[in-house]
Amino acid sequence: MLSRRNVRVKVMQVLYAQNRDEGLDQKSTVKEYWKKIDDSFDLLLFSVYNLISITKTATDDYEKRKSKHLPSDLDKIFTPKLWSNSMIQALVKNKSLQQKFEKKNFAQRVDKDHFRTIYFEFSKEEPYLQFLGKETSNDENLEMLLELFRFCRRSELFNEIIEDQFANWEDDKSLIIGTIKKVLKALPAEDDDFYMEHYPDAETSKDYGEYLLLKTFTEDAMLLNMIEPVLQNWDAERVAILDMIMLKMAICEFLYCPTIPTKVTLNEYVELAKNYSTSKSKEFVNGILDKLLNDLQSKDLVKKEGRGLLDE
Repeated sequence: MLSRRNVRVKVMQVLYAQNRDEGLDQKSTVKEYWKKIDDSFDLLLFSVYNLISITKTATDDYEKRKSKHLPSDLDKIFTPKLWSNSMIQALVKNKSLQQKFEKKNFAQRVDKDHFRTIYFEFSKEEPYLQFLGKETSNDENLEMLLELFRFCRRSELFNEIIEDQFANWEDDKSLIIGTIKKVLKALPAEDDDFYMEHYPDAETSKDYGEYLLLKTFTEDAMLLNMIEPVLQNWDAERVAILDMIMLKMAICEFLYCPTIPTKVTLNEYVELAKNYSTSKSKEFVNGILDKLLNDLQSKDLVKKEGRGLLDE
């Protein structure tokens, strides 16, 4: 589920926390990293829970419309199929998933009135009104669920709900969106634990992420010694903390991640500097990394193989 970019962000954040808190030793730092990995998966589960809960409000809407003395044409044809379709019901009846929701205490973390508010805002949308007025196939039901999730992403209230519980929403949003689509398209699934397929894979989270974290943490002094001569008129202590962390992480990728092309590493950390550090960090990190890479290559210290040879 997680990309290397997401993992880089988590490693960077953990190293920043460790820099600010000297009480975080290596073991605690690794533990904090894995908490962030788990938080990303929990964010996916929480997003699914919210989607299910919003669709359930369609049953309340149905009962309200049925009780009207003077029902409208829409009231007469309305069905709660946003909730009763096979995909949502597969999630509702999935005991393993529901146990996860209970274990995470999701029901106590959100005011149920929020679900009603989001649903009734969505119920005014033209695509939903058209959806209600006709017989629909499984593909059309799927498309309406995806439309609901698109609406949720535009909803200020929905974003507030997620952000209140998960600080990593902005970091992981794009991957959560993509994974929600995969979850819905896989329904109904034969295996109750099918959603565990989306837990971050070991190659990305452990072989790459934890390895990068430990290398950057344990080789800190050596990495600083590499960086300082390239700073020229810059005092290392004046470099923004995040910029220094990113420089160290990038050097580790140059030296210890043979399958990652150097251009990919350089471009990724320049982009991270742009999104997470100061207004001048993008140019600074780009310039320093370019010099560092040239220096490392001139000393024949950069060894790439497989995919890592693509830019050589």
